[in-house]
Amino acid sequence: MTDSTATAELDVALEKHRTELTGYCYRMLGSSFEAEDAVQDTLVRAWRSYDKFEGRASLRSWLYRIATNVCLDMLNAGNKRARPMDLSESTPLARAALSPRPDNTWLEPVPDARVLPTVDDPAEAAVAKESIRLAFMAALQQLPPKQRAVLILREVLAWKASEVAELLGTTVASVNSALQRARATLAEQQQSGAGAEVSDALDEEQRKLLERYVAAFEGYDMTALTALLHEDAIMTMPPFDLWLTGHDDIAGFMTTIGSACEGSRLFPVQVNGLPGFAQYKPDPDTGGWTPWSIQVLEISAGRLTGFHFFLDTKRWFPLFDLPLHLDAESDEPEQGA
Repeated sequence: MTDSTATAELDVALEKHRTELTGYCYRMLGSSFEAEDAVQDTLVRAWRSYDKFEGRASLRSWLYRIATNVCLDMLNAGNKRARPMDLSESTPLARAALSPRPDNTWLEPVPDARVLPTVDDPAEAAVAKESIRLAFMAALQQLPPKQRAVLILREVLAWKASEVAELLGTTVASVNSALQRARATLAEQQQSGAGAEVSDALDEEQRKLLERYVAAFEGYDMTALTALLHEDAIMTMPPFDLWLTGHDDIAGFMTTIGSACEGSRLFPVQVNGLPGFAQYKPDPDTGGWTPWSIQVLEISAGRLTGFHFFLDTKRWFPLFDLPLHLDAESDEPEQGA
């Protein structure tokens, strides 16, 4: 076998783990872009040190060890990414003001396809989707980095305690203790805020709810939209720290400060294991459409309990392979445009 053939084969062997490693690093870091950087660093380190890899563990386990070390190094800065409601109280509409915070404050959205590898087991696929939902991701950010790694490896990826202990260079007892503490913290987080109850494959009721949402939003019909919202629904708009609760304040915001959204078009995206939409609003300068947000929707008990508008479109739309402009005659955005 020639050196070039061996190199090509190693590249293929490493690359096939990219999606699952990106999912792992995203759960660890809470950032789509930092996760991609961490995985690239992991694969470069693996490529450079492959001659020292003696096969005592599987290639996959070895890559996870490298990725874990990369993530732990990145988390040493102590930054915990969050949602607006993790940082402040809800603001009444009468006092609503749009105050941005730095990008590294926020838990970031991610396209499902970048972090969820294809698996044959429906139960495994469902767990993977649930583990990238915004509420779960926000709870993960409350864990110390090593507890976070233990919980993800044990609960999401179903590694054995002995495998995690070997990866982290610690004991099984230490892993079990860290897992117990992590579970307790997550249980507290889940009691303080309801998560989304969305089927892995949307059921008929959920599909109809989303159809009604699109019709209400594109028609900017606040009466129809209010009818779809839970009375305690939450609306967030990172990078702004403002968040609103209750359908009255949400509808009031959308007809005042948020009135520029009127006339928008929505196109479905798969984001954080939840239904979402790419929102384009009218562009008065060109007559076409300009990106405004990636929307992530949370559904529970037949109502929308949360909708989250991620507004940094110059970052998010390319991540979702969506164009930064739509012509007036466009029926839908061209992927990868």
